[in-house]
Amino acid sequence: MARKKSPDQSKKRPNPEGVMGLHAQVLEQPITDTLEINYMPYAMSVIISRAIPEIDGFKPSHRKLLYTMYQMKLLTGPRTKSANVVGATMKLNPHGDGAIYETMVRLSRGYGALLHPPVDSKGNFGKVYSRDMAYAASRYTEVKLDGICEELFRDIDKDVVDFVPNYDGTLTEPLLLPTSFPNILVSANMGIAVGMASNLCGFNLAEVCDAAIARIRHPEADLLETLKAPDFPTGGQLLYDRKELETIYRTGRGSFKVRAKWRYVKSENLIEIYEIPYTTTAEAILDKVAELIKAGKIREVSDMRDETDLSGLKLAIDLKRGTDPDKLMQKLFRTTPLQDSFACNFNILVDGMPKVMGVGEILDCWTQWRSGCVRRSAQHTLEQKQAKLHLLRGLGAILLDIDKAIANIRETEKDAMVVPNLMAGFGIDQIQAEYVADIRLRNINKEYILKRTAETEQLEKDIADLADLIAKPARIRKEITRQLEAVKKKYGQDRRTEIVLQEQLAEETPVEEELPTAPVHIFLSKEGYFKKITPQSLRMSGEQKYKEGDGPAFHWETDTGAELLLFTDRQQCYKTFVRTFDDSKASVLGEYLPAKLEMEEGETILWACLAGDYTGHLLFFFENGKVARVPLSAYQTVTRRKKLTGAYSDKSPLKDVLSLPQGAEEEIVLYSSEGRALLFPSELIPVKTTRSTQGVQVMTLKKSYKADHAALLGQTAIVNKARYRARGLPAAGALLKAEDQGETQLSLL
Repeated sequence: MARKKSPDQSKKRPNPEGVMGLHAQVLEQPITDTLEINYMPYAMSVIISRAIPEIDGFKPSHRKLLYTMYQMKLLTGPRTKSANVVGATMKLNPHGDGAIYETMVRLSRGYGALLHPPVDSKGNFGKVYSRDMAYAASRYTEVKLDGICEELFRDIDKDVVDFVPNYDGTLTEPLLLPTSFPNILVSANMGIAVGMASNLCGFNLAEVCDAAIARIRHPEADLLETLKAPDFPTGGQLLYDRKELETIYRTGRGSFKVRAKWRYVKSENLIEIYEIPYTTTAEAILDKVAELIKAGKIREVSDMRDETDLSGLKLAIDLKRGTDPDKLMQKLFRTTPLQDSFACNFNILVDGMPKVMGVGEILDCWTQWRSGCVRRSAQHTLEQKQAKLHLLRGLGAILLDIDKAIANIRETEKDAMVVPNLMAGFGIDQIQAEYVADIRLRNINKEYILKRTAETEQLEKDIADLADLIAKPARIRKEITRQLEAVKKKYGQDRRTEIVLQEQLAEETPVEEELPTAPVHIFLSKEGYFKKITPQSLRMSGEQKYKEGDGPAFHWETDTGAELLLFTDRQQCYKTFVRTFDDSKASVLGEYLPAKLEMEEGETILWACLAGDYTGHLLFFFENGKVARVPLSAYQTVTRRKKLTGAYSDKSPLKDVLSLPQGAEEEIVLYSSEGRALLFPSELIPVKTTRSTQGVQVMTLKKSYKADHAALLGQTAIVNKARYRARGLPAAGALLKAEDQGETQLSLL
């Protein structure tokens, strides 16, 4: 509960800083109340009023901008400066001109983020496929509404959607736009709210209309037959996986892969990339390729540049002589954003509640909402025709005796009595009498009245038809279908994203060429100098060269395909392949690994090993006498990461590391600075799946002593094994006898 300080505590007190005034009362409030009163309203506002799109396919910021342009007559009129639209939109959207203009840029045809952009633009609006291409200021660009907005605002003046006051109550704005097609599936949309997000991909308009029609006519129809796959304005190729798409269509969640389109120009020996995935940019692709070239992982490329111009996107890759373009592109697809995944999260606001829905459920929800719009439009038209029919019936009554009507009006002394006298004289109501009384004198003739009353019969037929439409849901669905067919015919376009079947992909993809391996010897010194020496060179070499004070630490006989793991004093593990190093000689110092691997300043290597096939375990021995057993597979990653943080526990300094092969258990000796040794089997150390585990206490230590180093029993000089063998853990071990000490043991670098 909230607790207020007592009156005595809240009295005026001397201010040590000399500032006069009353001290504020201190209120203590539970954190749960703070979250409920302050945080939850903010979170709900972001979810409902900003980040998540609604069933019409728009967020509130989009809707406010487009409705403002509609009110400015920009659907039929000429373009106007973007600054004018931004200023007018601020009457509905008070979030600032910068945010409003950014919204306009995304909706514009020039930016190219949507398959059917609602804003027809002129000027520089940047490009969705470019990270660095900035759009011009709003005072330089011009906009109007695109023709497809006729379908977004269809019948909006016929009370088809609800209107609400704007933020200051001076204007009204629509809660939704009455889109006559499922724009929610046509316009790509992404939003990040509080605790939830939304990511909708775009679909081809013609396919969406066909799918909606098929869903209305046959609710159990297979949507993949009509709505083949997502479609993106940037084109590219979609790698078709039916199971993945079925999951997305059913649940609203899942992912699929999109890759770039390219062509080989034989005359110039170069590759041109002219369409890229919707999820990346040209700059991101160039940066990644440059990184791979610098790391020596791509040697077939001599140059890559951006040749994008007014004709469209184009990235040119110059190839070295003898390069196979197909094999190179397959490698680039695997290692760069030229192939990327689009993660779907069809989270939509329905009646103010966020809900993740599959494509079929979205179409059902849209059809239900659109049925309400069509019904309200018909009801509005019905009421107008009924009102007009009512007036014409009153006018028809005047036709019976025009002279009487004229005499009635002429003989009325007071103006206020004209309407009552007409009502009494012809048996019509006040509305009809007002209409008759307002007819101009020149129109009080039989020809005019006959022409007007001739509409009565048609009005009666129209009213009966509208009433029947409102009463029959089947007719409403038929009307929605008719509108969808009209939209498809008028605005439908061919797919931009090509669908590539997995079977075709398998035929096109060449077998990955394995990099050749060769036997090598690798050496690592105590100070971190690395050498890769071929067996032939090693046989011809003399003594290994080291810096003064440095010396050998590790030596492995392996091949160039081996992967090396290096553990540092900052609890980090660096990963590198032996092939990335140049061949060396025994007579040189070698490459300095901290610089090669871009380690942090002052970071040093403590231990290293070959990853192999990532089987087996690592035993970490800490200064406090604890030992952690971690599977080597914990350091294996799907992507080729160069550095892993949290490689081992930071609770105590690391003193030694031992490697155990898969299925092998060894007896281990742990030495302390007191001169004690403890012999125990490795199976007593439980395996922990977390790399940063503290392990278990193995050796009990006095305050002034620490664990020093460890070794496999076979690598020690211990003769009296029973003396040091532990009956249980933890244990203190026994003081070493002279015959068990052997040569001085070495610990970590």
